Amino acid sequence: MELIDRDMAAAYNKHATFQPDTGALEKKLWSSYRMGMDGREPSNALKAGDYIHEVHAAVARSSVHRARFLEAMTALLPAEDECVSFGKRLVSIDEVEDGVIVHFADGTSVAADAVIGCDGIKSRVRQILFDGEEAANAVFTGKYAYRGLIPMDEAVEALGEYTARNNHFHWGYGGHLLTFPIEHGKTMNVVAFRTKQNGVWEHGSQWVLPGNKEQMLQDFEEWGPDVKAILSLMRNADIWAMFDHPPARTYHRGGHICMMGDAAHASTPHQGAGAGMAVEDVFVLSRLLGEIRERSQLEKAFAAYDAVRRPRTQKLVRTSRDAGQLYQCQKEGVKDDVEKIRANLDERMRWIWDLDMAQHLQEALSVFRGV
Repeated sequence: MELIDRDMAAAYNKHATFQPDTGALEKKLWSSYRMGMDGREPSNALKAGDYIHEVHAAVARSSVHRARFLEAMTALLPAEDECVSFGKRLVSIDEVEDGVIVHFADGTSVAADAVIGCDGIKSRVRQILFDGEEAANAVFTGKYAYRGLIPMDEAVEALGEYTARNNHFHWGYGGHLLTFPIEHGKTMNVVAFRTKQNGVWEHGSQWVLPGNKEQMLQDFEEWGPDVKAILSLMRNADIWAMFDHPPARTYHRGGHICMMGDAAHASTPHQGAGAGMAVEDVFVLSRLLGEIRERSQLEKAFAAYDAVRRPRTQKLVRTSRDAGQLYQCQKEGVKDDVEKIRANLDERMRWIWDLDMAQHLQEALSVFRGV
């Protein structure tokens, strides 16, 4: 993030929640993994609550409330330019000889050199780019999650300091539960995942349903005491369907339309890397756009971005789905074998974390310059 803008990175650091000083910070803990229910012998003799593994990164894990971060980034832009408008919903894009005309649901239109869509998993830009193709819309991944919040003092009383205040995965068969601190450690965020038995989402475009705590507790009735304690403390338990994007053949059309972030490569949250990939997109694409000297070079910039970023981000979509299988003892060749699980966890995130962003940018610039 600092490679993009130091003030942007400072805004993130101001609003982010970092690992607390409970031993995890010094160890640069990314996450701790425990069994959330009893294992099934002989492949897994662990009991609910038993430690599986810990994964460490170059820096400790952190998270930020997107609305607070968005407000902080908006404040960095020159107010007199009126370059930010909220509450806009894209309807259509007219591609004309010297750029695009963008039409919104409120009846307004804007002329621009190009459109860069960063409009999320339900991206209208993506639908326009892939009109009539399977890749135009997100697909259900077969999993859903109950999401809720717990005051941290209650979580600490039930689970202890270390478990409550740090990132933890609780593994099981056909489900897993994730907890981590938010709001500068004042609150525990809980996401309890389950596999939907029929693999079908019957609620159309309604991806979030009102919570049903009784149903949630029934979904986890065979789980261990820590998981049950966490779920019992949740006030609400809204149900979120897990969708991601089918493979995309391109991230742009000529020099008129491009997409990035979740619009281009929405993934499931199982590797915690979707937002990070969007930040990488920004770094690479912004530097490419900085190389442009005339409108005709937009297509070259978008093509270079696509060539470098699409393979990496499409891999994230695939491996995030795979991680969801791993955490629920469903991954072929691993299942609930503890030693295989540990080996997988040791390597799973390295390709995401260990990228040399300066070199990655040079690859994109080389494509742009035809080197």
